[in-house]
Formats: sequence, structure tokens, C-alpha cells
Amino acid sequence: MPGLAGRMSTVIKAKVSRLLDRAEDPGETLDYGYQKQLELLQNVKKGIADVVTSKKRLQMQSDKLEQSVAKLDTQARQALAAGREDLARTALERKTLAQNELQTLDQQVVELERQQEQLTDNEKKMQAKIETFRTKKEVIKAQYSAAEAQVRISEAANGVGEQMADLGLAIQRAEEKTENMKARASAVDELEKAGTFEDLSALGSGSDDIDRELAQLSAGTQVDAELEKMKAEVGPGSGGGDKPAIGQGGAPGATQ
Repeated sequence: MPGLAGRMSTVIKAKVSRLLDRAEDPGETLDYGYQKQLELLQNVKKGIADVVTSKKRLQMQSDKLEQSVAKLDTQARQALAAGREDLARTALERKTLAQNELQTLDQQVVELERQQEQLTDNEKKMQAKIETFRTKKEVIKAQYSAAEAQVRISEAANGVGEQMADLGLAIQRAEEKTENMKARASAVDELEKAGTFEDLSALGSGSDDIDRELAQLSAGTQVDAELEKMKAEVGPGSGGGDKPAIGQGGAPGATQ
């Protein structure tokens, strides 16, 4: 099963990658990358501002300590001049502590200045890279837009785009329907010439099987009536051969 799971994972990753490739807009991706770089640059600038703030705060403390050292030195001298060696010693001890603290602050200020210079140098380098990236980004976006437009124009000219493909299928279906309609019209014309279709006018006047039977019956009755009339005119048959036959031109009742 590990092999099957690995194949499924590969297939899923491949499909997701394909979907991402179709959905990814290079212009949007480049703009997003440029925006993130600007955010990093802002963070560097904020770091520089924080370092400078800390350095200024330490420098202010250093100035106060310098003032305190000068004051303690003056106090020690005054106490010694007044014969208060103990007070002079205490002032000198405080002066020594202040000088040690001042030395530590000076070292910290130097370290912050070094960090400030490093961050400032990184800011300049980053800003130059971002500017280069911005220029390259705009060039790539312009090239991509031009290439995309060229592809659309070429697809439209050669009929390979999605919309043109749909239009081509519609034209093909219309041509097929037209050919079918022409074939059907030709078949109807051929059947009509062959007399396959009944007289539509007769069908429209109500002529059907019953009407034809009634017409035949009426014709038969008329024939019977005509035959009886002819018998009356000719007279009863004598059975002799002296009567003219039909078609010999003899008139009824005429003598030979």
C-alpha cells in the first residue's frame, strides 16, 4: 500500500500543480513579490530607527554620567579642602562607579552605532535590489502582456482559440444541417416526380376510401339504368338472326 499511497500523492500534486499553473497570473505574482520586498525594506528601516532610538537613549544616560563624574570630582576636592577626607573618599568612590558605568555605556553606544551602520548598508543594498526587481518586473509584465496579446491574435487568425473553436463547430453544424435539408428537399422532389405522393387537393376535399366506394356504387347504378332504357328501346329479344348487331350501323327498328 505504500506504493499506492505514493502514486496517489504524486497524482494529486501533479493535478494541483497544473491547476495552479493555469490560475497563476505572472503579473500578479511579480507584484506580490515586489510588495513583500517593500515590506521587508520597511522592517529594516524600522530596525534602524529602533537602533538609533536606543543609541540616543544611551547617549543621554552617558551625558548625565559625565556630568555626575564632574560633580563628584568637584565634591571630593571640596571635602578634602575642608579636611573631610572621609567625604572626599566617598565622593571619589561614587565617581569611580560612575566612570565604570560610563565606560560600559560608551561600549554599548559604539556597538549600536556599528549595528546602525550595518543595517543602513543592508537597507541601501536591499533598496537597490528592490529597484532592480521593480524595473525587471515591469519589463516582464510588459513582455508577458505582449506575448499574451500575440497569442490571442494568432489564435483568432488561425481559428485555434476556444471561442473560435466553438464558432468553427457551430459553422460545421450549420453546414451539416444545410446539407441534410438539401438532401431532404431533393428526395421530396424526386418522390413527387415519381407520383408517390397523393393529390393533396383531393385529400383536402375529403376524398378517401369511402368516397371512392360511393362513387363506384353511383356509377354502377347509372350503368344499370342506362341498360334498362336501351332494352326498352330495342325491344324484347326474338332470338333470330335478323336483328342488327351492335357496331354494324343499323338503326333500331329499320328493315333490311
